[in-house]
Amino acid sequence: MDVNGFSDPYVKIYLKPDIEKKSKHKTTVIKKTLNPEFNEEFFYEISLSELTNKTLEVTVWDYDLGRSNDFIGGVCLSCHSQGDALRHWMDCLKNQGRRVERWHILTNELPQTLSHD
Repeated sequence: MDVNGFSDPYVKIYLKPDIEKKSKHKTTVIKKTLNPEFNEEFFYEISLSELTNKTLEVTVWDYDLGRSNDFIGGVCLSCHSQGDALRHWMDCLKNQGRRVERWHILTNELPQTLSHD
């Protein structure tokens, strides 16, 4: 959180591996909150067979004007995930074309595949 006691969070999403660097989606920044609700949708056009080899990387950042943005937390969803993240990924694969929503607890470690921008 910033010195004012709040954050200015936004979310970055990548579908990795992302050789052409075209998978990035970014939400809008929600100013001065510790409990953001983004209610934004994103779409990837990809075959089910391709999706089994991908990882959806979701990271939350605190926007800071004139400084580096601060990492808040993240979650990775893939066939290599564990627990709730794996269950969510498998539900998405089983329910192709349908919305599958879940809450996740964010880890405080940057994913190993993250490319900074």
